[in-house]
Amino acid sequence: MNRIHEASERFLKGYACSQAVFATYGASHGVPEEMALRIASGFAGGMKTGSTCGAVTGAIMAIGMLYGAEECATVAGRAAVYEAVKEFSERFRERYGSLLCKELLGCDTSTPEGHQRAKELNLFKTRCVCLVEGAAAILEEMERTRAAS
Repeated sequence: MNRIHEASERFLKGYACSQAVFATYGASHGVPEEMALRIASGFAGGMKTGSTCGAVTGAIMAIGMLYGAEECATVAGRAAVYEAVKEFSERFRERYGSLLCKELLGCDTSTPEGHQRAKELNLFKTRCVCLVEGAAAILEEMERTRAAS
């Protein structure tokens, strides 16, 4: 099974969007699944505030694993990660119009009314799955580009 499909399957099985992406990509960079799930558990639904999409934050955690230098405690050591986060964010925004959960879904799932609306519209099974797959696809593209260079 490819990782895009794996991420969407995880999400459909009940993993949070952030967990679905990070657990799928973290494993290939040495992060045990249980640890990845715990780390990413608080980022779903835009950190439960409708802010940055959990699929995006899960991908950014994976980018840290892929592009993070051993000496990441300095600005220079984080330069490659910052550049990759910027690239990922631009690509995601270009495809979906925003990085914000509430804008991507058209409702604020951090409120009871918004959460109910998202359920009624089946957004978690339709739109969110597409966002998880999209984040994974961008990660795949970035990894291929990195491997080719």
